[in-house]
Amino acid sequence: MGKYQNTSGLEYPLTKMNFLVTVDKVNGVAAFNEVSGIEASVDVIEFRQGNAHSLAPVKIPGLVHHGNVTLKMGYTNENAFKTWIQECVSETRGEPPRQNVQIELIDINGGAPKTKVEANVGNTIWILTNAWVTKYTAPDLNATTSEIAIESVELAYEELIIPN
Repeated sequence: MGKYQNTSGLEYPLTKMNFLVTVDKVNGVAAFNEVSGIEASVDVIEFRQGNAHSLAPVKIPGLVHHGNVTLKMGYTNENAFKTWIQECVSETRGEPPRQNVQIELIDINGGAPKTKVEANVGNTIWILTNAWVTKYTAPDLNATTSEIAIESVELAYEELIIPN
């Protein structure tokens, strides 16, 4: 039985509480406490040729659609990440500055990797290509509570890559 397996020999699933979000060319750091909405769907195109003997249509894949990803983070004064957000949602901008965003679910039970190959084993990675901020939501402001100020950023992206 392996180190991270239960008595039936099945590996434990990864927990959702340890992840890392990296934005290309944005050197700032923002601590995210929630990522949601990573999804892809494929349109189904149905057709039937006029001389087909079957009455059932043939199904082929069509366009791929991606939902928007929402990142929630504790309010930060980190300038590089805030600058990217501002560049995307500014009224005076041109083409939004698109970046690749990598979201990595980290297996903290795997221990420290010994080699570069082991560094990617056990972690699940999603890469959002050509992502840009499509919505920014400021934190709720309420002086009668002592809650953490949570900002929300919604990203649109063109392609989802799952390399492993």
